[in-house]
Amino acid sequence: MSFPSSENISTKGPVKYGELIVLGCGGDKERGRSRFALCRRSKANGVKPSTVHASCTPQAAKAVSNKEQHSISYTLSRAQTVVVEYSHDGGADMFQVGRSTESPIDFVVTDAPPADGQSAQSTISRFACRVVCQREPPHAARIYAAGFDSSRNIFLGEKAAKWRTPDGQMDGLTTNGVLVMNPRHGFGQGSRPGPWREVSVCGNVFTLRETRSSPQRGQMVEPESNELADGSLVDLCGATLLWRTAEGLAHAPTAKHLEALRRELNAGRPQCPVGLNTLAFPSMRRRDVVDERQPWAYLRCGHVHGYHGWGGRRDPEVAAACPERECPMCRTRGPYKPLWLGCEAGFYVDAEPPTHAFAPCGHVCSEKTAAYWGRVPLPHGTHAFHAACPFCVEPLGAGAGCVRLIFQSPLD
Repeated sequence: MSFPSSENISTKGPVKYGELIVLGCGGDKERGRSRFALCRRSKANGVKPSTVHASCTPQAAKAVSNKEQHSISYTLSRAQTVVVEYSHDGGADMFQVGRSTESPIDFVVTDAPPADGQSAQSTISRFACRVVCQREPPHAARIYAAGFDSSRNIFLGEKAAKWRTPDGQMDGLTTNGVLVMNPRHGFGQGSRPGPWREVSVCGNVFTLRETRSSPQRGQMVEPESNELADGSLVDLCGATLLWRTAEGLAHAPTAKHLEALRRELNAGRPQCPVGLNTLAFPSMRRRDVVDERQPWAYLRCGHVHGYHGWGGRRDPEVAAACPERECPMCRTRGPYKPLWLGCEAGFYVDAEPPTHAFAPCGHVCSEKTAAYWGRVPLPHGTHAFHAACPFCVEPLGAGAGCVRLIFQSPLD
């Protein structure tokens, strides 16, 4: 099924640089957003490094106290602080991301909810990172660790990793770091995940530290830059964001296209092989409520059914303690879950029909989309990585992280 690529191209309004989309849709809950569009501002607010001040000078104190002056303070010891002034850059727009709800933050991001439902202290920085976009084509977007606070300052304390570069400039890393992964071969059917890197406050690229908050930085990777590509992932230690360029979104499927695929799938009238009732994927607007015609699947073999009690346990408490059930079609035991169409179009690498489900969550998407995300190791905690469903960030199973779905056609 084809889709009109021009549907995503806007001919009105400000120039769009791209969008940041939160994996698992755990974005700005207060403002109800899980994605943020970066558009050309009416007036440029970019900044660039200018004057460097040694410690304890009147100029350094003035730069820090002046709320109209952007600056970064590097505390080397109790007696020595280096302050770098930043001047206005009329050719760039700056956007800031973090946990803080203060005005300097353009996109508020909160931690993905833990699987056990227990609240924990956030590991996302209040002023986590900043994205700087060039106002003129090709609108390159570059990412930097840390964001300026309400006083337009960034403070790197004595314990933060920091150093003086060979050319005499200062640089450093934030406590939990900002990690970036740029996909190989673009973000499409032939995409492959690239290596994870860490970006510094000044935008330099490094290999990962031994642990997320280690004081020892990784090795600098000089051939690589901090420029984001279509499909780049940005991890803030608690939430992972996907960057889609305006051009990439113009050739991506849309919500209307996904709705058309849902209707086309339902038009095939798939049946439950046990109850012989017709199944139907619910509307995108009702994606949190299990419908009586909801398709369910055994996520080890892929056979699709309606909900039934065959092979299960009548005691709900016992059933909850034993999540695996036996498929009546092939006798394979595995997770038995309701199926949900993945509704965030930006996560798809193609516009093909939904034929595969992630295991064990049950989110459904195209085969190549499932295969791509099944290969992406997402940061987890301070040093672990695992593949996860992009629609809910639930870790994928130890074996195959996805399964091809087997629908039964109507008998008539």
